Amino acid sequence: METDVMPECLISFVDSGTVESHRYFLARRTLLEMLRDRGFPVPDDDIAISLPAFRARFGDNPKLEDLRISTTMPSNPPKKLFVIFCGIEPFKLSTVREIYSWVSKEHLTGLILVLQSKMTSKARELTEEIFKFKLEIFQITELLVNITKHVLRPRHVLLAAEEKEKLIAKYNVEDIQLPRMLESDAVARYYGFEKGQVVKVTYNGELTGHHETYRCIV
Repeated sequence: METDVMPECLISFVDSGTVESHRYFLARRTLLEMLRDRGFPVPDDDIAISLPAFRARFGDNPKLEDLRISTTMPSNPPKKLFVIFCGIEPFKLSTVREIYSWVSKEHLTGLILVLQSKMTSKARELTEEIFKFKLEIFQITELLVNITKHVLRPRHVLLAAEEKEKLIAKYNVEDIQLPRMLESDAVARYYGFEKGQVVKVTYNGELTGHHETYRCIV
């Protein structure tokens, strides 16, 4: 006999909230992990928040301004970064101007925009023209999963300037002679690596064995 009533043992596994809030929950968690991996202070409780607790705090239809993140590097207080979630409407020139009018007063060194729609070519040109600090753009779909947590993903660690110089001197090479990693690579974007920096990549798995290599960001 068919029934529309779900067994009580399965009810706890059903997500009764909105898909929208679930997407924001996943994306914001990845962003907080990203900021922590870049050296910014992020409380463990903020990352460990559950989906029900997230909805209790932000609602089933979160307001985008409530999802914004502002953080400062402890070792370098002037290094201030904002994360702004953008709506589902097309990202146009007017959107760029609106964001710029708000963040231009904040003395930022970095801004991350989370988009849910495509950016027009004119809007992209304007962002490159008016934002004088580092601007990073992610589609929300790129943040639903933290790619660095994959079991086969090697560990990436940015070398300090002095470590880079020692490496180059040791092997008597120019940094551009090292194996390369594109600045547009997904892992490079996650960590915010910039051109000219050198990253130590450590493999440690049953298939790859344990070995280290270096990549220059280009």
